[in-house]
Amino acid sequence: MDERIGRFLSKHHVATLATVAEDGSPYCCNIFYAYDADNDTLVFSSDIKTAHAGHFTTDARVAASVVLESKAVGTLRGTQMTGRIIRPEADELNKARKRYLKRFPYAAVMSLELWIMRIDSVKHTDNRLGFGVKLKWSRKEL
Repeated sequence: MDERIGRFLSKHHVATLATVAEDGSPYCCNIFYAYDADNDTLVFSSDIKTAHAGHFTTDARVAASVVLESKAVGTLRGTQMTGRIIRPEADELNKARKRYLKRFPYAAVMSLELWIMRIDSVKHTDNRLGFGVKLKWSRKEL
């Protein structure tokens, strides 16, 4: 992934996550995330009883956005992503937990139900590079 996109995702910690309900209805929520640059993923915690977790356990396809709000148009930046939600297995879970708690140490006292958003594509707008300049990235499978 372009390092400028990675830096942007690393500096922020709240994303809007969009899911699809079983009846096809769109839904969105906000999540606190930790970015994993080694794997191009977002690690987040969400109780399985939430509406969005119910959605992505049925249909793992999701979209997300992270945006920097500003009234100065020349400094606007934001990232729109698509991907899939994965429930981490034992070895992944320990790494995900460490990454999440490094970003949010206060969460150590909470019951964490961790998930991973595997980012498949990104469109990143950075007006500092020129008005409406877009950086795009797609995961290339080996």
